[in-house]
Parts: sequence; C-alpha cells; structure tokens
Amino acid sequence: MVKIAHVTTIDASLYHLLLDQLISLQGEGCTVVGVSSSGPYHEKLRDAGIRHIPVLMTRKIFTPFRDLLTLVRLVDVFVREDFSIVHTHTPKAGVLGRLAAYFARVPVIVHTIHGFHFHERTPWIQKKLFIFLEKAAARPTDLILSQNKEDMDIAVRTGICGPEKIEFLGNGINLNRFDPQRFTSKDVDALRKSLGYSDDERVIGYVGRLEGRRKGLWDLLTAAKIVKDHMGQVQLLVVGSLERAEKDVVGPAQVEKIGIADICTFTGDVPNQELPLYYAMMDVLVLPSLYEGLPRVVMEATAMGTPAIVSDVKGNREAVRHGTNGLLVPHGDRQALAAAIYKLLENDSLRKELAASCRDFAEEHFDQQAVFERLKRSYDALLGTPDLR
Repeated sequence: MVKIAHVTTIDASLYHLLLDQLISLQGEGCTVVGVSSSGPYHEKLRDAGIRHIPVLMTRKIFTPFRDLLTLVRLVDVFVREDFSIVHTHTPKAGVLGRLAAYFARVPVIVHTIHGFHFHERTPWIQKKLFIFLEKAAARPTDLILSQNKEDMDIAVRTGICGPEKIEFLGNGINLNRFDPQRFTSKDVDALRKSLGYSDDERVIGYVGRLEGRRKGLWDLLTAAKIVKDHMGQVQLLVVGSLERAEKDVVGPAQVEKIGIADICTFTGDVPNQELPLYYAMMDVLVLPSLYEGLPRVVMEATAMGTPAIVSDVKGNREAVRHGTNGLLVPHGDRQALAAAIYKLLENDSLRKELAASCRDFAEEHFDQQAVFERLKRSYDALLGTPDLR
C-alpha cells in the first residue's frame, strides 16, 4: 500500500488548503498522513479521518537552531513511518521536509509551489537567499508541481530546476460546495440583515489574512474610503482572523484612523461551510495582494458568481481574466483600485455581465477534481505503477 506524507509548516495549511486532496488520496486506497506543527486544527484533521503527526516548525526565515531540531525530528518521523512519498508544501516545510526525506531515503520526494515568496519587488539580497534555498531543496526532489504557470517559468529561468523536473498542477476548489444554486435570495437577505446592511447598500468583500502590505489591505481600506466619499451607500466586509495574521496586522483600530469604521465589518474567521453564502452576498471581492500562488478566495468567489478585482501580480493574473470574471488593476495604485471598485458597484450591467460568466470560468479552470487527477497521474508515474493501490 502506498503511504504518503503531506508536510506543511502549520496545521492550518493542511486543513484549509489540502484537506480535500488528502481525503481524495485516501479514497484511492492510500495511507495519508499530515505532518506539521501542532495547532488548533490537529483535532479537526483527526475528525476528518486524517492522521496528523506534530513536528514543531517555525515560519521565520532564519532560525538555525530550531530548524536543525526540526530537520532531525522529520528524519526520525520519515524513517519510522517508512513513507512511499513525502510531498511538501509551503516554504519552510518545503526546504526542511525535502532535505529530511532525502536523508531518510524516502523513495519519492514531491513539492508543490504555492507561490514563490520572492517576486519582482523582493529586495535583491533576500531574493538571492530564497533562490539559493529553493535550488538546494530542488536537487533531491523527484518532481516539483506548480499552482501557476508563471512560477514554472521563474523556476527554470532562475535555475531552481530544469524544465524536466517541474509540472503544472493548478489549483481548484469544491464546486459543489461553492455553488450559487445552493442558496436563495432569502438566504442572502437573512445574512445581510444579520450584519445590519440595508437593501440598497453595495458590499465590497475581502477574505483572507489581515495583513496590510502582503495582502494589500492598506490599499483596500484607502480605496474603500475614496469609494465611500463618492457613492455613500457602501459596506466593506472583512472576513478573516486577526490571530492568523503574522505581521503588519490590520484591524478595527486602523480602520478607525482611516475614517471608515462606520462602513467596515470584521467578522473574524468564518467556517468553510458558511463561506459560500458570504461570497453570494458580496457585490465584488477585492484582493490587492503583493503576490499569490493561485488565490483560493478568488476561485471561491468566481464559483459563486461574484466578480473579483485583484492586483495585476503573479498568481492573481492567472485567477482573473480581465473582463471575464473580474478586473486587474496595477499593484499599489489605490486610485485605480478605487476606480475599479466604483466602476463595478455603479455599473449594474457590467457587474451582472461579469457575474454571469464567472461560473463557467470556474468550471473550466477551478475544478479541484481535475487537480486531483493530475496529482494521481504524477504519483503513478513516479512510483512506476498503473494506479496508487
């Protein structure tokens, strides 16, 4: 039987990003184990049927003593568990996990790029360090999978790996869960009422970590102030936990300073099963981030028929086709962002036109079943077997 370890830095990544993938592999007859730091999702993974092995990891770039202890612990786990495949995700786990798998002589080592953490605005020295670490970790790796095609080009161009070692995986969501047909207008109206929104107010939505620069929240808040001053009847709905933001945290205090506390609602974390209705209530989703892999929130909004306005950066420009399921704006241009938001909120016909094409776009590009099938084919090829059993 094929035994697979999926390794991430924190357990939230296993639960929020990979759970459906892990369950799908288990459905193929594989034994699937999650490895990460322990946290609030340890029990949730267990309840979902995924065994979780906690190994302390830090997300900071340079913690040599802790990283050495993590490496030793990972090697011990991989040797003891005798995995057929170790599949790593996220930057720190990607480096330490692949090196540990090599030292433990795991037969197959796979890594998924969820968006390189260096980009065109990364300082030169920091970018060189990231590339050096990615090169080192790529050497013992049998296959690197990328969620977007732009990172594939970067990996080859910077010498991280050759073209023969990297494949396109993509990213997807559960289109049955994120389906606007599941909800009625009464469901949407009830949620609006619970949040205190009137029928004539437009809703700008944001879902994700509450990080000012990395996720572009500072840009969004400023743009929302401009839109508010122009049209008045608007609300900004911010879905995400303050506790999950790592740094540069944006919360109610910052919103008060900008002058939009009266139109801004912070919901905190919303359970995955409740998120679809929140997207259905939004008139537009906004994600003005610094970089992405292939943003899940844009895929989810698109599947729910909600147009997205995103910054024209790596990852975002593969999730949004300008004029089809949303709009692209230059990164950091708050006036352009405000103008795009205002354009969609004021132009009902354009917004409805984009909304009408969103679902078809999601079904063509964001079906997680297609991603699962590509992954299974890659595993089969690496193991030299006709199927995973």
